[in-house]
Amino acid sequence: MGEMIVFFDIETTAPASDGGRLWMLEFGAILVCPRKLREVDSFCTLIRPGDLSTVAPKRFSGITRDAVAAAPAFEEVADRIFGILNGRVWAGHNIQRFDCHRIKEAFADIGRPPPEPKGLIDSLAILTHGFGRRAGDLKMATLASYFGLGQQKHRSLDDVRMNLEVLKNCATVLLLESSLPQIYPNKSLGNQGMVTRSKANGRPLSCGMEAYRKSPPAATSLGSHRASPYEKDHKIGKVMERAKDALRKSASLKTLLKHSRTLLR
Repeated sequence: MGEMIVFFDIETTAPASDGGRLWMLEFGAILVCPRKLREVDSFCTLIRPGDLSTVAPKRFSGITRDAVAAAPAFEEVADRIFGILNGRVWAGHNIQRFDCHRIKEAFADIGRPPPEPKGLIDSLAILTHGFGRRAGDLKMATLASYFGLGQQKHRSLDDVRMNLEVLKNCATVLLLESSLPQIYPNKSLGNQGMVTRSKANGRPLSCGMEAYRKSPPAATSLGSHRASPYEKDHKIGKVMERAKDALRKSASLKTLLKHSRTLLR
């Protein structure tokens, strides 16, 4: 079936005004067959943070202080998470700038090296390059609404499943446009920056703060990388070559387009 792709998502405490630590509250992942783009396995767990006082008593997602207080600490689920992630192609929305950093921090807390991906597919950057701003912006909630997939729940397992469905829908649109361009012209607005909450409020975040926000920053480059996702951005280019072979066998945007004909049946 080729290299399995692991779509994963992490929910955390809300960013503090002083830029303090974000604690992992939930980890969710699905294993996806790259040939059929179907989920074949899943794992999800709440995680008790090191500081319970940082968790709001009530959150609209349902991840409450009481809920995580009874959950296992990260150290208790670290082996399972490492086994799911290590040596696989990682996929997710804005994972390069957010989720990957949380993984590194959590493993550093328990004195263990973090898992390493065989390849990295960040759907935010891929869709910025190939799909553009047809939906208005490229936040997961906006894309899901655009395709009628429901409301984003901000729960890890729900969000990764939504991420996969969004990619399938985007691939289908691009397939139709490439197959019948005179009937379905490309309506992408190109590789333009997205309107984020911080920009709309006139408070752009510094580069150092981008790893502390889940909402996507302005788009940059295509998001398919081999490599440690934990390195600074200027180091990532050194390892991109090794991503190419893995991504040709997995779910890069070209592979998604290749299998879109199955989706249309």
